[in-house]
Amino acid sequence: MTDNHTPETQKEGRTIAITIAIAGLLSILAPNIVETLGLEPRYEILLYLFSLAAFFWALVVTWKLWQKTRSK
Repeated sequence: MTDNHTPETQKEGRTIAITIAIAGLLSILAPNIVETLGLEPRYEILLYLFSLAAFFWALVVTWKLWQKTRSK
């Protein structure tokens, strides 16, 4: 098995990891953010949708990264 972890793929992996972490924190903290700012509940749903979009993006980019680094 060869080592396909170039600096470019490592950077992309870190970007994915940070995106997942921020999306997770956003989904956990969404109710508190909305309550603290005194926003309507529909903004909480909007924050959940942003978080969901980030998770989906991370899934797609992770799949592409896996395909790119796979040994043939």
